[in-house]
Amino acid sequence: MNPLNHVAIIMDGNGRWGLKYKSSRNEGHKAGLNTVEKIIKESIKQKINFLTLYAFSTENWNRPKKEIDYLFNLLEYFLSQKIDDLHKKDIKLNIIGIKNFSKKLNKLLNFSEQKTSKNTTLQINLALNYGSKFEILDSVKKMKRNNDKINEKNLSKYLQTKNIPDPEILIRTGNTKRLSNFLLWQLAYSEIFFEKKLWPDFNEKDYIRIIKKFKKIKRNFGNI
Repeated sequence: MNPLNHVAIIMDGNGRWGLKYKSSRNEGHKAGLNTVEKIIKESIKQKINFLTLYAFSTENWNRPKKEIDYLFNLLEYFLSQKIDDLHKKDIKLNIIGIKNFSKKLNKLLNFSEQKTSKNTTLQINLALNYGSKFEILDSVKKMKRNNDKINEKNLSKYLQTKNIPDPEILIRTGNTKRLSNFLLWQLAYSEIFFEKKLWPDFNEKDYIRIIKKFKKIKRNFGNI
């Protein structure tokens, strides 16, 4: 049985779900939050220590401004309503990406991180304004600036995921088979599961099925 410590998820398909069922991409993003809460709850049940969620990429700024504004308003609402509950459940919130948002959202993100900083049951890494290519280039620049030897260990030291183990599993919903500039360095040996379901339709049974399948996989890491 393979140990499972860290699950990363590309939550794809919210907009398509919204258009299909509610004639609104924004309604899909709203519905996706329900799935987030279900997966957080199941992650705790499964005793997973790290859950990384791809919420907003550096490329997502190319979306219509109205949709971007709605996404950030939804995030503000979620954090303001749920951060106390997350804290009570001993969940730590950690942001990876560049906090280049409104003063109000930046303040709320910083507050949420500080409030939950000592929690240990589950760490949620929320990838916001995150791009893996930028992260890797930035890490190389920091190595050079500090005159560090360029090697894997030092590069990892300057990543935004430093002190976080690499994911054993990557799940991408939405029937799309690509990584979309997400954790390119960290996913080198992750087991990847592409799901046809759109994110709002993804549920605990789907999650448990993937976990069970992962635990039976023979992981060689280059060996036979």
